[in-house]
Amino acid sequence: MEPRGYRMVVSTVTDYVDTCAIAERELIAWLASKRYDTSGLAEGRTEVADHATLDRDHESGMNGAYSRWRMRETHSATSGTWQSTLVVRSGLPEDEGRTWVQVDIEHQPADANTFPTPANTPGIARSLLNALEARDGHADVTTTPAFIEDDEDVDDLIEELCDSSRRMPVVIATVPFGKDPDVWSRTVVEPLFRNLHGLAVLYVLAPTAQAKFNGALEFHPVFGGGVRTYMPELDPAWKPDAQRHPVMSRRTIEANVRRAAAILANLPQQLASRIALPAALLSVPRQRARLRPRSDRADIKQLRSDYAALTLLLDEAEQAEGMRVSEVNDLYAELTVAERAAHDLQGENEELYEKFQESQRLIRFLRERLEATGDFTAAYGAVDAPDISYPETFAELLDRLGELPFITFTGNSKITQKLDSQSVDNWLNVAWDGLLALNHFAEASAAGAASGDFRSWCRSDASGDFPFPAAKVAMRESDTVTKNGKLRDERMLAVPKAVVAEGKVFMQAHLKIGRGNTVAPRLHFYEDGPRSGKVYVGYLGPHLRNTLT
Repeated sequence: MEPRGYRMVVSTVTDYVDTCAIAERELIAWLASKRYDTSGLAEGRTEVADHATLDRDHESGMNGAYSRWRMRETHSATSGTWQSTLVVRSGLPEDEGRTWVQVDIEHQPADANTFPTPANTPGIARSLLNALEARDGHADVTTTPAFIEDDEDVDDLIEELCDSSRRMPVVIATVPFGKDPDVWSRTVVEPLFRNLHGLAVLYVLAPTAQAKFNGALEFHPVFGGGVRTYMPELDPAWKPDAQRHPVMSRRTIEANVRRAAAILANLPQQLASRIALPAALLSVPRQRARLRPRSDRADIKQLRSDYAALTLLLDEAEQAEGMRVSEVNDLYAELTVAERAAHDLQGENEELYEKFQESQRLIRFLRERLEATGDFTAAYGAVDAPDISYPETFAELLDRLGELPFITFTGNSKITQKLDSQSVDNWLNVAWDGLLALNHFAEASAAGAASGDFRSWCRSDASGDFPFPAAKVAMRESDTVTKNGKLRDERMLAVPKAVVAEGKVFMQAHLKIGRGNTVAPRLHFYEDGPRSGKVYVGYLGPHLRNTLT
């Protein structure tokens, strides 16, 4: 699910009282920048503008203290309501004296059938980061990326990346060879990072430190002007973990920095909205807005005013409940997707394990036969395997399709090239292996040497030097996708009119290129080996929509 709101959660070593004072000062400055009235702020509800109210509550006791400010802005009857919440919470004993600060921004549409407008980084978040010594685990959370220039800085950075207490991603930009680091940071990195304030810890890796950093993180490197997002719970010694930490290429950044900045912020913003709050913030009770107490006697006019205000509070509560129901439904949908993916992975692992065991038995059998003939060199010598040169980008993959004479790409190359901005290490290899296997299959099919479909081919020994896991091949879509007109139309992909007169075919067969982050790319293809001697690839890009996305 795409992120809707903005959430910043940081801690500070400043005590609770001083943090509250700083937060209130920055809040008042933020309200003043909007030309709102800040003269009468007090406990309860204050009308700071004709279209904006501010609710203030706080509590202190044996379980600690919190202060909370919530502003609601409704510019028109059709604009919906923007809700901004600032919470300062004293830490629990296990927080070792830290004070927590949370900022939330969310849009509540006026119409239940309208999707909320995504929230950008608010000015109050930036001003708080500049005023506080904000931290995430051991790392400083700032609005300006820090430079990593020497070996000592690299050691500290790696320690931060492996810190089990960090909640935020760490986003590291590199400087291309021959570029001035200060100029590159000012003109490229800072605009690129503009949507990440409060969502990630930001660094620029200078050329002088790249070699040591990439040597220490051999499976998770970053270089060449690219940017990598390092998610929490990094495991530097485990190669498959690299799939969780997406890379953005220099080409994508320089093509459109503004668009690249939006793409780069998507994953951190999604993580911020999904990761559980610290225990101290979870213990803060749900805010219940209330009218400010009045000391004067109530008359009919005042009672009517109070009635209108109470009706408004009930409407707000109903609106907030609707938002929470929508979030819960989205989480259920995400859970369904995750459960389905886990089921698919279990089946894939079982199939690969069975294939592995079969290969091991065959190797033992052949070695025993070779030993019996006295040919120990053949039994235990090095195997001459095909030397496969993998492309380094999806753009290069498209350029090299000429090496595969039995493959014709009919898809949108721009969609495929965009995978470079979110690709993980093995997607390119899996995609290229799949294309090699399809090319080999199409060649055999054209010669009449293949029986069955591509999945059957992958299960058999006929795949030879170009194997591909059958578990990653799906020859048809689910019934729900097939019977849904809109979803089916997305899979009506181009082929030459000599193959199908309409120039399009329902291309449901696909390869599962990857499951990492939120893209899960797929390669859709159409087998036409017996007739045209070709396999047509109509799509290579992010997972097309289904009933769960």
